[in-house]
Amino acid sequence: MLRPLTAALAAVLLIAPVHADDGARKSRFADDPYASTYRPVAAPPLLITDAVVLTGTGERLDGADVLLVDGKVAAVGAGLQAPEGATRVDGSGKWVTPGLIDVHSHLGVYPSPGMRAHSDGNEMTDPVTAEVWAEHSVWPQDPGFAAALAGGVTALQILPGSANLVGGRGVTLKNVAATSVQGMKFPGAPHGLKMACGENPKRVYGEKGGPATRMGNVAGYRAAFIDAAEYLGKHKPKDEKPRRWWQSSSNDDDNGDNGDNGKRDLKLDTLGGAINGDILVHIHCYRADEMAVMMDLAKEFDFRIAAFHHGVEAYKLSDRLAEEGICGALWADWWGFKMEAFDGIQENIALVDRPANSCAIVHSDSSEGIQRLNQEAAKVMANARRAGMDIPPERAIRWVTRNPALSMGILEQTGTLEPGKMADVVLWNGNPFSVYAHAEQVYVDGARIYDRDDRSRQPVSDFMLGQSGPQGGVR
Repeated sequence: MLRPLTAALAAVLLIAPVHADDGARKSRFADDPYASTYRPVAAPPLLITDAVVLTGTGERLDGADVLLVDGKVAAVGAGLQAPEGATRVDGSGKWVTPGLIDVHSHLGVYPSPGMRAHSDGNEMTDPVTAEVWAEHSVWPQDPGFAAALAGGVTALQILPGSANLVGGRGVTLKNVAATSVQGMKFPGAPHGLKMACGENPKRVYGEKGGPATRMGNVAGYRAAFIDAAEYLGKHKPKDEKPRRWWQSSSNDDDNGDNGDNGKRDLKLDTLGGAINGDILVHIHCYRADEMAVMMDLAKEFDFRIAAFHHGVEAYKLSDRLAEEGICGALWADWWGFKMEAFDGIQENIALVDRPANSCAIVHSDSSEGIQRLNQEAAKVMANARRAGMDIPPERAIRWVTRNPALSMGILEQTGTLEPGKMADVVLWNGNPFSVYAHAEQVYVDGARIYDRDDRSRQPVSDFMLGQSGPQGGVR
C-alpha cells in the first residue's frame, strides 16, 4: 500500500535524480538510435555593421556590429574588424536578433495541405502513449517549415498532439531543408515529453474506457509513473539502490542487479527518462488549479516540469512558476474557445514575466502563428502597456529566443547572441515588434539560408516545386 512519508524519512530514502549534465551516468532510457545527421552549411565569415542589436540576454546595443565566424557568434559590439574574406552587411537602420525559437509546433506532424492523410500528431489508441516519438511522423517537405523560416524561426520543438494523458516524445529541429527528419534534428538536444491536462484526454477517452474525468486523468498519470518507477528499479545500474520508496528491490540478489531484469519497454523507457531528468516534460494545461496539481505530481514522482503550455490562467500562479523554475509557454491572446480556456486575459504573458527568475514564452501551436512570433510578442507588449507595464524590446525578445531555448535544453548552444553560440541570427528591416517588420535575412549556423530579396535563398520543398504561389516557383 502506498502511503505518505514524513519529510525526514523521505530525505533519507530518496536518491538524487540523474540529470542530463551528469555525463557519465546519463540514463540509457534516453538513448537515441535515430541520431541527428544535421551538418551546417559552410559559409564565409560575416560582419553585420551598425545595427540595433537585441542580444537575447536583456541587452540592447545601438550602432553595434555582429561577427559570425565558422558557424558561431564570434563577437558582438562596436567597431568590430572583419577577418579577411568576410562578407559585410550594412545594418544601418536595421535590427539584429537571435533566431526565433518556437517551443510548441506541430509542423511536419500536421503538415500542409491539412487533410486526414497528413494527420499524424495524435496516437489516439491509449491514454498513455509515451512510446511514440513525434520525429517518426515528421514530414520534412511540409511547406510550413519554409514559411516559418521567412518569419525568422531557426529552431522549433515538434510535439505530439494533446489527445492523450501522455502523448509521446517531442523533437527539436533546426529549421533547415532536409530529405529526412534526422537531417533537421538539433544536435544534442534532449527529447521533450508531451503530457496533457484537462478537457482533451477526458473528451477523447470518456467513451472509450476512460479517463472520463479530471480525477481519472490524475489517476492515469500516477499509475503510469508508478510503473515507470518500478521499471527503473528493475533496470537500475549495478549497486545502485532503488530511486524511490515505492520501487521494489525484490529482484536484487547478493551480487547486485545486473540491469537486465525483464523485457525492455519503450513506453517506460520514456517515462523513466523523464523521471531521470534526461527527457524534458512539457505539459498542455490551461487552468491554474490543474497546473498546481501537476506541480504536486512532479514532486511526488521526482521529475521536473520544463514548461506549461497554453496556460491561459498562468498569471494566477506566476510567482510559483518562477520559484519552481517552470516556464510558461503561452499565447498572446487566444482564449474562450472552450471552458478551460475561458478565464484568459491579454496581460497573461506580461504577468508571468514579472517575477524575478521568470521564464515567459510566446509560442504558436499554429502553422500560421509561427510565421509571426515577433508580432505575437508585440501584441503582448501593447496589452501590457495599456495595463501600465512598459516592457522594452530587449526584454520581450527573450520570449521568443532565450526562454524557449532554456525550456528545450538548448540554451547553451543557441537562443542568445553570445560568443561561442550557434550563429542563428535574424536581420530585420526595422524594429521586429512593428507590424511592418520583415525578416530580411536569416542565418543558421552562420549560413544565409533565407533572403527576402534573393529568390535563390528562399527554400522550396520538393512537394511545392511546380506549384503556384510564393513558395512554389511561380510568383
